[in-house]
Amino acid sequence: MARTRKRLPWLMTTVSLMLAVSFAAPAAAASRSAVEAQFQQWIASDLWRAAQDGGISKEIFDRTLQGVQLNWDLPDLVPPGTEPPKERTQSQAEFSSPASYFNEKRLQGLAATGRTLANQHASTLRKVEATYGVPGSIIVAIWGRESGYGRAKLPHSAIDVLATKAFMSTRKPMFQQELISALHIVESGDVSADRLMGSWAGALGQPQFMPGSYLKYAVDFDGDGKRDIWNSVPDTLASIANYLVKSGWQRGRDWGYEITIPDGVSCAQEGPDRAQAVSAWASGGLTRISGRAFPSSEGSQPAMMLVPAGTYGPEFLVTPNFYVLKEYNNSDLYALFIGNLADRIASGGGAFKAPWGDVGKMLRSDVLAMQQALVAEGYDVGKVDGLPGFKTRRSLGEWQAKNGMKPTCYPSADLKAKLR
Repeated sequence: MARTRKRLPWLMTTVSLMLAVSFAAPAAAASRSAVEAQFQQWIASDLWRAAQDGGISKEIFDRTLQGVQLNWDLPDLVPPGTEPPKERTQSQAEFSSPASYFNEKRLQGLAATGRTLANQHASTLRKVEATYGVPGSIIVAIWGRESGYGRAKLPHSAIDVLATKAFMSTRKPMFQQELISALHIVESGDVSADRLMGSWAGALGQPQFMPGSYLKYAVDFDGDGKRDIWNSVPDTLASIANYLVKSGWQRGRDWGYEITIPDGVSCAQEGPDRAQAVSAWASGGLTRISGRAFPSSEGSQPAMMLVPAGTYGPEFLVTPNFYVLKEYNNSDLYALFIGNLADRIASGGGAFKAPWGDVGKMLRSDVLAMQQALVAEGYDVGKVDGLPGFKTRRSLGEWQAKNGMKPTCYPSADLKAKLR
């Protein structure tokens, strides 16, 4: 995701912890004190030159970085003198059913709390919605997903995290730019360096904005003169809405609808580049699984088929706003999670009606081999990386139809033997 705002998880995974340990050990062998000394030299020379070029004053630079320390417990570190890890052969199981992402107990808990908070902050949400045109339920859903409605701990100094990663991570240039953005935040007076707390990846506050996103999207909605996404609920809610609007949110449109795709309509029509008017989809036989009609206002508007598990899971017709949600986190499942949680908050909805099938048996290397076979036959599968994105899914569906099979649009063990 080449975006200024790079949302990264606030909760470190077990894998990340393992990586952190694996990178820390070589550094110890190479003398941690020597690396610390190089770090201080880097701050005084390379980082200062970049910050100066970025418009940071020497006074702010020195005051903010005084006492900054390397955080050796962070993941994805590549200390000087060590090599970044080589990509492992993807032969291990990579996929589980998307059902695990939509943990019902968790969603019910987030929805119950979200409804309570939506009522508590109803006046603020009405003002935010009037200003930005984003439904309050969508805003609250993102707030809940990102930081547990502000209850998630933000244990790290963002300056320490960003400086560590700018000096010795696998993405040093990105984190250096984010560190300079953090210096601009301090210079703005919105928050002091000692209160600039964030996640292990440097994401800030209740919306989990990276510093560059804070500068672009954070707003002062409570009128106290500061953009406080750590402590101010109005600022937090309005900043999320502003992010979505500036990413293209279309006022008056929903995120999407769970649908039923009839026999005779191929799942291979999926993708944002194959949009049709909602009325055209409806004429082709696509219906809402709820049995309700599509809103009349949607008839002439574009929408896209989405089948994240092919025919093995829920099927959707999504609006461009779905892809705006993906700007927050570039994942179909994330955007579906937000949409489903927002529906629960707004109207007491529940889980998607169609079940998620068991599609977790494939290895990433198996999918990679399928992609390579499809490319050899002239199909556009997108990135050949062993991950079944929409171009891979629809290419599989098109290949199945061409070879006399009913399209399922998802990698499966039976296809592995047929597609070589």
